[in-house]
Amino acid sequence: MRPYQANLLNSLTLILMPIWAYFSFVGSEDKPELSITAFIPLIFGIILLLCNWGVKKENKIIAHIAVLVTFIALIGLTMPLKSAIADERNLSILRVLIMISTGLISLFYFIKSFIQARKNK
Repeated sequence: MRPYQANLLNSLTLILMPIWAYFSFVGSEDKPELSITAFIPLIFGIILLLCNWGVKKENKIIAHIAVLVTFIALIGLTMPLKSAIADERNLSILRVLIMISTGLISLFYFIKSFIQARKNK
């Protein structure tokens, strides 16, 4: 897999998972409405999607921005994961783990391409 493909997979996942959460949300007494913070991964996904063309063209600056955004998104996903585990919301746990997995895959391929670029110098 190429870095731009991994980035595209990650960005689409970060866009689609919050949309899935929005449409499948069922309120409870403790949480009657979906929090607007559930859409933060969607914003990161849009930013990564906008970076994808530059990553495909092997633009170093855009690739580094994409790595930074991916890393920040991964760090940010730890809190929703902890919350979902504490509340025993299995579907939420699944969605967050999918987003974390694609983020880690994306980071792996970015780092692999950076190492390869360094070796080719």
